[in-house]
Amino acid sequence: MTSLTRIRRFLDEREPPTPCLVVDTDLVAARAAEVAAAFGTARIRYAVKANPAPPVLDTLVAAGAGFDVASPAEIRLCLARGADPAALAYGNTVKKPADIAFAYERGVREFTTDAESDLENLARHAPGSAVSVRVLLDAPDSVTPFGRKFGCEPSVALDLVLRAAALGLRPGLAFHVGSQQPDPSAWEIGIATAAKLFAEAAAAGVTLDRLNIGGGFAVGYRSEVPAIAEYAAKIGDALRTHFPDGAPELTMEPGRVLVAAAGVLRTEVVLVARRSATDERRWVYLDVGRYNGLAEAENEAIAYRFEPLEERGGPSGPVILAGPTCDGDDVLYQRTAYELPLSLRAGDRFDILAAGAYTASYSSVAFNGIEPLRTYCVGRYGDAA
Repeated sequence: MTSLTRIRRFLDEREPPTPCLVVDTDLVAARAAEVAAAFGTARIRYAVKANPAPPVLDTLVAAGAGFDVASPAEIRLCLARGADPAALAYGNTVKKPADIAFAYERGVREFTTDAESDLENLARHAPGSAVSVRVLLDAPDSVTPFGRKFGCEPSVALDLVLRAAALGLRPGLAFHVGSQQPDPSAWEIGIATAAKLFAEAAAAGVTLDRLNIGGGFAVGYRSEVPAIAEYAAKIGDALRTHFPDGAPELTMEPGRVLVAAAGVLRTEVVLVARRSATDERRWVYLDVGRYNGLAEAENEAIAYRFEPLEERGGPSGPVILAGPTCDGDDVLYQRTAYELPLSLRAGDRFDILAAGAYTASYSSVAFNGIEPLRTYCVGRYGDAA
């Protein structure tokens, strides 16, 4: 039975109210195994923010993965699901001293930083910990880039590495090429930058042996992207080129690539309307929008695939897709071309494919009184049979 069949059987049998997300934990396990096989000895730290559903975390604990956490709440959640604190990496560079102390008291010994004040806090509240300095890259744009919010220029990174060593911390380096990065060569830029900094640190008397290559591996939504094996091959080639004497210990932080394809989001049409006598596009309002599940449709960055469940036949026509709230920004797709059946009407349903990442975890608490996206899990570690 395929993952999509298993999910749709659950939806058809249980008929949960829409919108809702269903995740197949068996496919999460399969994706984790595929990534682990492709990258060999690299340490996998799943980015919890992609989908923190407890059955997803249970699946990854069983698969031997660790976790990239960004807050005390994520630390508590992972530990409650049986994660080893030694397998948690506090990857958020923006954190309070109390957050660092919280993590350290619970056994976390791996952190990421990009600022001197944060480094001083780590030395004070997490003494002796492994600390990766995040480097800012001039890499190809990803679909959802980080801009300049995280990371520092290489010269600043070198200063932080040397300062970390002087403070008794165990420095390493980290970089991230942006979320949904379709260009595998982006990682070579990060690896080349890291190799140069490794050499400069060694010349200054500090030996580095750890490199965090982040996440960002792309998922196919409506277009093809490289297979994870292609990413791994490009990264392996770059490591051999820039670290000819042997690659450092690698850590990676995949999120989307492990869970996106495992999720299906079912939604219902609330209203179909024409707003202009001269515009052939219909406005189609769904019961899911940017505030209760489809935040990544902002700027139309992620274009999901919609599969209608009602098959009436007949021609299709162009549409604008929008969410259910009374917020003018809750419009999903105006520039991205979508066509839906002309027979479409309120009550019709769609399955949004590859929706397992950054959907439920992005939902607001109750904007406009709409509850967060309900999540169900099926499969071996699912909470629904």
